[in-house]
Amino acid sequence: MKKLFLLTVLTVLSFTAVKAQEGFNLGAFIGLPVADGSDYATFSAGLDVNYLFGINEKFSVGPATGYSHSFGDTYYGLDYDDTQFIPIAGAGRFNINEMFTVGLDLGYAVGINDGNDGGFYYRPMFGYNINDKIQVNASYRGVRSSYDSGYYDGYNYYYRSVDSNFGILSVGASFNLN
Repeated sequence: MKKLFLLTVLTVLSFTAVKAQEGFNLGAFIGLPVADGSDYATFSAGLDVNYLFGINEKFSVGPATGYSHSFGDTYYGLDYDDTQFIPIAGAGRFNINEMFTVGLDLGYAVGINDGNDGGFYYRPMFGYNINDKIQVNASYRGVRSSYDSGYYDGYNYYYRSVDSNFGILSVGASFNLN
């Protein structure tokens, strides 16, 4: 519930900016799965899309989405399928100066592949502005989820709660299309 409230607040704030400096941004990234993601995937690639409204000259907020695709791996003799997410998030960006930007995306990542329920999405990022249209960035993309797992060993049923953090360390570029 807290996550949904935070996402709603960020989205509403993004649409109520008085001094809006509109900015449609499209980006691409590549990355390496880390945390629990490294057990199931070898490489990741994807797209980022956001529309930022300027609150003032230093701070912007807006909605963000995209697509991430992590390619499956073989782990302990098991072949894992590819993992895909579509994040639905609010984005915030703070311009430290003309060259450097830090930001955070928060929301929910919808799991696309079978057996992927998605989870809480977060993305802290650091960007270097090459000019007013192109930015290179580095970020950590995390999807936290909890689920109950059960199995039958032939005699008994066993259940346990599983916490998972599918992470991706990524580098990419973003292009302002305005």
